[in-house]
Amino acid sequence: MKKGLKIVLGMVLIVLFAACGNQKEEDKLNTIKKDGVIKVATSPDYAPFGFHTTMNGKDKIVGADIEMMETIAKKMGVKVEWLDMSFNAVLAAAKEGKADVAVSAISVTSEREESFDFTTDYYTSPQVIVINKQHENEFTSIDHFSDKQVGAQKGTIQENIVKSQMTDAKLVSIEKLPNIFLEVKKGSLDGLVVEKTVADAYVSKNPELMIANIPLKSMKEDSLCIAVPKGNKKLVAALNKHIKELKETGEIEKMVEKNNQLAQESGN
Repeated sequence: MKKGLKIVLGMVLIVLFAACGNQKEEDKLNTIKKDGVIKVATSPDYAPFGFHTTMNGKDKIVGADIEMMETIAKKMGVKVEWLDMSFNAVLAAAKEGKADVAVSAISVTSEREESFDFTTDYYTSPQVIVINKQHENEFTSIDHFSDKQVGAQKGTIQENIVKSQMTDAKLVSIEKLPNIFLEVKKGSLDGLVVEKTVADAYVSKNPELMIANIPLKSMKEDSLCIAVPKGNKKLVAALNKHIKELKETGEIEKMVEKNNQLAQESGN
């Protein structure tokens, strides 16, 4: 009798745990729709994907990531609540539940996949090395960066690229991307690794800088995705649906081009 009760109780607990697990999976999307708001963590210091500019005398966050997420939210029938923070804190905010998703030119890595599910990629941009033009003839291969200081934004895949592809260089991690460009411009850093789309925006308004003619190896991390805390497959599916629509119509590409131009005009 007791053995039978234990078996029944065990089966009930299994069903309850399974139900709780399914509920957790649905909670994020359901909560977003119920509240009418999706909380998005971002680091707007990465033009043209996210940056600050002044419009009608007021500071505003703009960029391709911002515009894309606002469009997706509208399609979902909700509004966006932006959480502005350093890139190093963006993923942590989503993991800790302070944000529903993280959207900030985020690349997929094996380490990040342990804590997050990722949407399909919405944009792909190769990595490049930016240098001061006065060193154009000095830096013509990766070997020339031996014992040189190369910058990368803290918490990004660019740090790993410097470590894995520029093994003899000295990595300098800095919190804010604009500060890294400034250090290269001033000459205190010999170069920096960044996505080409971002590099184009900065180089176009800083004639002292240039993209070195040194190819870096292509990686899966070159593709940008939205990060979602694990266990929210329905939210990922909903986001994927809208990303697919925006890619097929060419709207995301237009957003990047438009915001690249805006970044150049606004001096970001």
